Amino acid sequence: MKLPDELAPPLWLRADGRPLACVEKIRVLDDNYRELTQMLRDALEDGILLGCAESGLRAALHDLVDSVRPGF
Repeated sequence: MKLPDELAPPLWLRADGRPLACVEKIRVLDDNYRELTQMLRDALEDGILLGCAESGLRAALHDLVDSVRPGF
């Protein structure tokens, strides 16, 4: 699925600030980004259709992203 330019995955950076060079790692991260974009869009649209305020949904989704921690 091709995303519009404004939703294109970012440049993935290593902890030291250099760009990732491994094509397979970039592919995995890009796939995750695209999947999350679609899931977030679906959740946002569902919430709006169910009567929630878009601003509240966005705030809740931001809070969710901010609260998620690695499981390792």
